Amino acid sequence: MRLDPILLEILNNKVAAVADEMFFALQRASRSAYVKEGADFGVALLDVNGKVFGYPPSTTVQFLLDIECWPTIAAVTDLDEGDVIIANDPFMTQGLSTHLPDIHMIRPYFHKGRIVAYGWCFIHATDIGGRVPSSISPSNHEIFQEGLRIPPMKFVKKGVLNDDVVQVFKANCRIPETNMGDLRAMLGALHTGDRRIAALIESHGAKTFLTCQKDLQDYTASKARNVLRLLPDGAYEFWDYMDDDLVSRIPIRIRVKMTVDDGRVNIDVNHTDPQVSAAYNVPTANGRNYWLTMRITTFMTTHDQTMAMNAGLYRHITVTNPPGTVMNAEFPDAVGVRHATARRLNDAMTGAILKAAPDLMAAPTCGASCPMVLAEYNAQGTQRNVMVLEPMRGGMGARNGHDGVDARDGAMSNMQNHPIEIVEADAAVLIREYDVCTDSGGPGRWRGGVGQQVTVEVLRDGGTILARGMERLRFPAWGFAGGKPAQPFRAIKNKGKPNEERLAKIDELAVDAGDTITILNPGASSYGDPYLRPPETVRIDAELGFISCRGAADDYGVVLTEEGTVDEAATKTLRAARPRTNIRTDFDFGPEREAWETVFDDAVMRELNRRLYALPKSVRQEKRRWIFAQAIPDLPVAGGMPLTQVMGDADAIRARLDGAMAAVFGDR
Repeated sequence: MRLDPILLEILNNKVAAVADEMFFALQRASRSAYVKEGADFGVALLDVNGKVFGYPPSTTVQFLLDIECWPTIAAVTDLDEGDVIIANDPFMTQGLSTHLPDIHMIRPYFHKGRIVAYGWCFIHATDIGGRVPSSISPSNHEIFQEGLRIPPMKFVKKGVLNDDVVQVFKANCRIPETNMGDLRAMLGALHTGDRRIAALIESHGAKTFLTCQKDLQDYTASKARNVLRLLPDGAYEFWDYMDDDLVSRIPIRIRVKMTVDDGRVNIDVNHTDPQVSAAYNVPTANGRNYWLTMRITTFMTTHDQTMAMNAGLYRHITVTNPPGTVMNAEFPDAVGVRHATARRLNDAMTGAILKAAPDLMAAPTCGASCPMVLAEYNAQGTQRNVMVLEPMRGGMGARNGHDGVDARDGAMSNMQNHPIEIVEADAAVLIREYDVCTDSGGPGRWRGGVGQQVTVEVLRDGGTILARGMERLRFPAWGFAGGKPAQPFRAIKNKGKPNEERLAKIDELAVDAGDTITILNPGASSYGDPYLRPPETVRIDAELGFISCRGAADDYGVVLTEEGTVDEAATKTLRAARPRTNIRTDFDFGPEREAWETVFDDAVMRELNRRLYALPKSVRQEKRRWIFAQAIPDLPVAGGMPLTQVMGDADAIRARLDGAMAAVFGDR
């Protein structure tokens, strides 16, 4: 039986409204700034098979539509009314949670003794224990260092909170009361969903309610396939780079092959670099996962905004996700900074889609999200405070006909900034600067969005700054169709002071009263030749602070007078003087990547990885590091000496690489 289309649309709006009410119930009752202000949380309604059929329009994390909840549900037997499952372990939940701070809860919804749906929610806990405050450190190399692991279990039994679980949880995190406030908010949201689903069934009947779950997913699947048919049939390959894994200086290559066949899409991450001995591995449980489908999600929902948001989006999407790569973590890999790796896959997927349909996809976003965390003691030195000061965002990529969004990268999640008043009230800091980062967006006919620039002054001795997710220090977001690359990520301690220090990737940075940390988030990619950007538009950009007068001249060939007007004659002369050989019509990756690939091109990396995968996992990274150390012993830290200065003698590097590979693998 299929429901009448009008009734189905009514039910779609009703279940979305239920999910939306759950969303706001959680946010309003939560306690931590990261949940209440930043909105790093999610809710949904699940069908009887654990698939999403109702999703909140107000959500900040749309791509979590592709969650797989059934392994977590199936792990807990004998569910009763009033039970609530809790879990956060990536391996035990088979990729529902993808790092330990993400705490998930699932509540079965009953009607006359039968489960008719489930409510789901998650929050990002500011601290879940582990080696460092906030639990996330790039240098962790196994999950045991990352905090309390919670396998799927009952947090609430028949409506009664399991105090044993509560006590274990509170004993293993640095801010137990704040975290418990967030967990209670989750319970409230699930209870709200239970009441609203009961009312919906009372209005329409259980049979209609159960039927709508499947029909909504079928309807979305059909519409999603029509969107995917916008992509021409074929195979499209692309790769992009992370700067390094922090514990070494070797770039990490994320490679994707997207195959399209009449609205069916396969995402193949084979030939991606191996798992690393750091926290950048992504736990995807050998299959499809929301981190793998994030970019195709935004593509589908952009090109048909009338679709019901549910798991039907993914019916025609498959993945090829072999073990051994950094995109497929295996126990006990560390996974805390998995979002940084997933962002680079996002950019690689962007490149593949641009190859397939350049007018239907924006250029890549800034490629980095770097929440800045402060861990401090109170004035008496007796109590620890851990707080995410700001989520931190760069820009979004331009597309044909439109500039990128400035300082508001919503490609992964549309998290909100923390109000300065809240930050300064909850932590011993002052926000000295909160602005856009001038000239950071890629120059183009359509300009890439600029990043945020934030300076924080610490007011108390003995603090620690953590900033997980710093990326694009070495390989900035690339330009497309004549557009130029964006500016890279930068971080500075005590900017403008005698002890100013340019920072590489931050793991744990000690700070005292008077120290400042300045984060200059990277810009996003551009689209089209910057010399085709109208001079008046460039002038307005300069007036708004998005570009400087020097940037106007250097990047756009536009000369501005001291009064801020366009010098038309000088502009015409400057633009005419540009060599035509500088114009790219496809991808402009910038000098750093081009220098790297004079040796480490696709063929070399595929062969190296093929041989590395044949080795036991226990020695794979050790051998990989040794090979690169022999080939390029003076490889600089990301953000330090340019690769163009150390890759000059490509023949010598290639000879050393061949020798190192022969020493490790023998002649093959």
